Amino acid sequence: MLRQFRIVIRSIKRHYQWVEKRCGVSGAQLWAMERIAASPGLSPGDLASQLAIHPSTASNLLARLEELGMVKRSRRSRDQRRVQLMLTTKGTSVLRKAPRPLKGVLQQALADMPPASLAALQRRLNDLLALMRIRDDAARTQPLSDI
Repeated sequence: MLRQFRIVIRSIKRHYQWVEKRCGVSGAQLWAMERIAASPGLSPGDLASQLAIHPSTASNLLARLEELGMVKRSRRSRDQRRVQLMLTTKGTSVLRKAPRPLKGVLQQALADMPPASLAALQRRLNDLLALMRIRDDAARTQPLSDI
């Protein structure tokens, strides 16, 4: 079992290293860009929900993507408080050339699992977490590429 966990963790790390080397953005940034491309005008809060990360983490992610010229925030509605996210031309180009899967190898594998298998895995992982004496529940809202 430990060997399998090591393989999963190393595979995730290698994928994210490969992504960053090829694209110049982290795996989390790439996934955020993919979500924005799929839903132009997405709000930062909706992005945080879709990535299953804390809103402040999403805000930091977006700030870096703006610095890199990949994403822009705009306020196009009458309600100027509503921020909409759009990819820039540069962001679209990077996304088009990025290695697949855009969301990450673990996220894609989980998405590809049959629902019954995924539910069983979740129950077993909950059992494992319940037995751990030390655990960091704050990690649940951090991108995998940052862990």
